[in-house]
Amino acid sequence: MFRHATPALSAPLRLSTGELSTGRGRLPGAGESSGERSLVILEGPVADPPGPCGRAPSARPRTVWTGESAVTDEEDLQTRRRTVWRAAERALWRRPTELTMGERLAELTAGAGEVSDLGAFPDWYGSGVVEELERRVAGLLGLPAAVYFPTGTMAQQVALRCWAERTGSRTVALHPLAHPELHERGAFGAVSGLRTVHPTAEPRLPTAEEVRGFEEPFGALMLELPLREAGFVLPSWEELTEVTEAARERDAVVHFDGARLWECPSHFGRPLHEIAALADSVYVSFYKSLGGLAGAALAGPEDVVAEARAWRHRYGGLAFQQFPAVLSALIGLERELPKLPSYAAQAKVVAAAMTEAFGESPAPWFRVHPGTPHTHQFLVWLPYPPEVLMAASLALSEETGTTLFHFWSEESRVPGISASEVTVAEAGLEWTEADVKEAVAEFMVRVLREAAAQEDD
Repeated sequence: MFRHATPALSAPLRLSTGELSTGRGRLPGAGESSGERSLVILEGPVADPPGPCGRAPSARPRTVWTGESAVTDEEDLQTRRRTVWRAAERALWRRPTELTMGERLAELTAGAGEVSDLGAFPDWYGSGVVEELERRVAGLLGLPAAVYFPTGTMAQQVALRCWAERTGSRTVALHPLAHPELHERGAFGAVSGLRTVHPTAEPRLPTAEEVRGFEEPFGALMLELPLREAGFVLPSWEELTEVTEAARERDAVVHFDGARLWECPSHFGRPLHEIAALADSVYVSFYKSLGGLAGAALAGPEDVVAEARAWRHRYGGLAFQQFPAVLSALIGLERELPKLPSYAAQAKVVAAAMTEAFGESPAPWFRVHPGTPHTHQFLVWLPYPPEVLMAASLALSEETGTTLFHFWSEESRVPGISASEVTVAEAGLEWTEADVKEAVAEFMVRVLREAAAQEDD
């Protein structure tokens, strides 16, 4: 089940379940969730479908909610979802997984000639077009060098172990909701011998005061920008500047987990290279906001990047050829990167309309967080079981041709509350405030219908 932090902005969410209340009404108690007719327990990595931006699988048994009779075949369940979402006429975001392999290959073929010389020979153990992408990333981030990695999990482990050799400390300070803590099976410690500590547990990045006052020594401060699990939240520019200065006062280096750094400039009001300049090293992803097939890059000082290349080989990341993924990354930088500010602006419109629409709906309580999104992604909380909301979401897509939400998961800290990530991309640019309100109203009709059906069961 996906885990989302309860935001600190709403004090009632800090109370016990029986005491929880807001101006919209009381939150349901722990025993008030209804029905189990849609519960599916699946073993292994396939059981946890990736979130809107992709999530690493877990080895734990997972719960998948369908809103129908139990589906025992995960592949059938995923196929049904993709088929429904693909057929919808409108969506806030079109997931790349809704396309067939043939369609993705056609996209790659159509765009590759715009970003690279297809008459050149393909890469060979990191040469050619891979080096071309590395130079492009280093230039965009204003850092001396960059190295391509097949995954961000590998890139960040390599970066932090390189810094550990330089600082003499294998301790990394990061948020407990950071990706390596929740979605990488303890790889920092199990694979790279790194130890993690948490300057704060609040659903936001640590402050300069928290970093200065933290009681344990650490060699690196890792900041996830934005912090996805807390609602894709970012600090202010002043706060980010202050916290990086505080880390250096403690002789620690600063590493940015920039899997979604590409969409941060509009929030900070600063270009990418000015943001990256605050860090000693930066990791970026190519398949999340940019829509690439896979891949990541680590950027930083030339000596760190050179050592990272050696560790990439040791970790098994120096593949024979990677040009399809690399070309898709170059296409993303060319086509999607310039559009991200417009997506972030539209997300503010969508979030405001959702807030108003849910406020006028029969929902006893709701939360859109952040109320004004920091990027093109945000979270929505509703007081219904995830199987009810998942069924209502699919029904909305099937019956009206509009996809408003994709996955729902049970909120880990507050029983009876479910959460969904909302992503606004190119498909969502055409939505008006009225469109959003109408979709929310239609969605709530189906939520009440599904909830009543479960009560009857």
